[in-house]
Amino acid sequence: MLYLATDHRGFALKERVKRYLLDSGIEFEDLGAFEYLQTDDFPDYAEKIAGKVKELKENLGIAICGSGAGMSITLNKFDGIRAGLAENPEMAEAMKKDDDINILVIPADFVSEHNAYLMIDKFMSAVQKTEEKYKRRLNKIKKIEESN
Repeated sequence: MLYLATDHRGFALKERVKRYLLDSGIEFEDLGAFEYLQTDDFPDYAEKIAGKVKELKENLGIAICGSGAGMSITLNKFDGIRAGLAENPEMAEAMKKDDDINILVIPADFVSEHNAYLMIDKFMSAVQKTEEKYKRRLNKIKKIEESN
């Protein structure tokens, strides 16, 4: 399942992304924000999406906030979450292939709507590389999570 979450700064883009996903036939669940509320806080939505993505290895997420930094920082505090902040489609694809990100973070203030769609397409279609060096690196990340 694909999950979406945003704070107020990403709200307008998330609503357009929802239409794009529906038109593309991609099933998703919206975890909020459900209305524009300037006083909401991105950590609340990061916690929601992290919890859902962690439930199953196949789950993926798209998190949107203004710069992407706050959402990315918060998401990566959760064990099992590998959130990547992308600025372009090539980054989204590379992070999924090389680092097996499970949440794509989109900086709403810095990407066009069209570029966001391209990033989503690359994120959704990319397949993790299976060479030993990539597995080794992910295992090292897992050990760091377990020791902290």
